[in-house]
Amino acid sequence: MRKVIIFGNSSSGKSTLAKQLCKEGLVHLDLDTIAWDNTCPMPERRALAESAVILEQFTESHQSWVIEGCYADLLALVAESASDAIFMDLSVEQCIQNAMRRPWEPHKYASKQAQDENLAMLIQWIAQYPERSDAFSYLSHKVLYDNFKGTKTRIQVNS
Repeated sequence: MRKVIIFGNSSSGKSTLAKQLCKEGLVHLDLDTIAWDNTCPMPERRALAESAVILEQFTESHQSWVIEGCYADLLALVAESASDAIFMDLSVEQCIQNAMRRPWEPHKYASKQAQDENLAMLIQWIAQYPERSDAFSYLSHKVLYDNFKGTKTRIQVNS
């Protein structure tokens, strides 16, 4: 049983790596799909407790899994039951390059055009990563990584 958490800046390669791990039989959960309430006129962050219930249902339903996202607060809820933590610690510049090459993500956007219309905001968000202090920040990810008790991997370049 392998249970992996992957975290890092937006466009650091979390989803790509998670999909590769699925080839080993792990079941993938992208935290974007449970962290946001898309029923509102403007998407809003779901209450942590609501996301936590969905997260717990997922981990209890699967013996081997990979959970990925920018949400240190959600990942902290499953860190003790994870066997591996992978910190996608790429430079801001590499993440911006990845964002500009990102294929359409139909589970997040209605069209490639809608995704591309969000690119400027995403690049700004990526650039703020080292300075923020929220659950999506470098600081939060470093604390999560440093405190993790299982097998840890830090990836600093695209491969």
